[in-house]
Amino acid sequence: TRGFEYVWLSEHHFSDDGYSPSMFPIAGAIAARTKKIRIGTSLVLLPLHHPVRIAEDGATVDVISGGRFELGAGIGYRVEEFAAFDIPVSERGGRTSESLEIIRRLWEGETLTFKGRFYNIEGARVTPEPIQKPRPPLWAGGFTSPGIRRAARLADGYAGIAPNSTQVSYELFRSEWQGYGKPVGEERTAGGLFWLIPSCDPGKTWTEAADHVIHQVNAYREWTEKAGETMFPKLNSHKDLRETGMLQVVEVDECIDIIRDYVNEMGLTHYYSWTLPPGLPASWAQPHLELFVDHVIPAFR
Repeated sequence: TRGFEYVWLSEHHFSDDGYSPSMFPIAGAIAARTKKIRIGTSLVLLPLHHPVRIAEDGATVDVISGGRFELGAGIGYRVEEFAAFDIPVSERGGRTSESLEIIRRLWEGETLTFKGRFYNIEGARVTPEPIQKPRPPLWAGGFTSPGIRRAARLADGYAGIAPNSTQVSYELFRSEWQGYGKPVGEERTAGGLFWLIPSCDPGKTWTEAADHVIHQVNAYREWTEKAGETMFPKLNSHKDLRETGMLQVVEVDECIDIIRDYVNEMGLTHYYSWTLPPGLPASWAQPHLELFVDHVIPAFR
């Protein structure tokens, strides 16, 4: 792990570029091979899963890891995923809210009977229980005000998703957190820049990554447009990508300055970002991750 405090896993389905649909097997494999790094989901698409199953899988990873698991949950948006799992998109918010309550109560040791709009549960109990007490941390993400309010009400932290999160998003989360009477200063806020890569040769690295990031941005644009929201620009060229600023490849000192300014502006407790553009081999990221570990992370400790 060499200095990284977290590894976050994400979920999408039916993607040609290898986007993994199955986070918990990966989380378990990481847990079995590591000793210190915390393992989180950012984000599990909660409406697509039964909450009792998620509670059991998360508790199992927590046991395997010796108490290093954290669950981050989102409502999802991709039309094809909801159609394939036969879940109405209109139910995603309600299902997520009920699921977060169910998971929390199960992880806190309750033998649960729950009757909601979407889930009816009789006598469920998680065994073995998670190691962390009172339970593993819960994160929730979202693009909209209802999602941010849900995070403040039902979770321990808000995981913003670049490039959509703004200072207003985090301020709303902190305001809602206090409104629910939760302790000031104990809220968690995570976020990051879409692509920020330290490099000894920024021009070369930028060119190597550009087509892969263009693919990623255009895929997200297609997915969000089908969901009724336009969150990403259409990119047709390297010039288009440069104009968006979504791919920043810089030397170490500038990387440190950019992160420090961003974290201070947003008031983050956790900074995170992607490590490997889709389609590139894992070995491509290694020198950039080593720069991050050896030079960027120490600047913040």
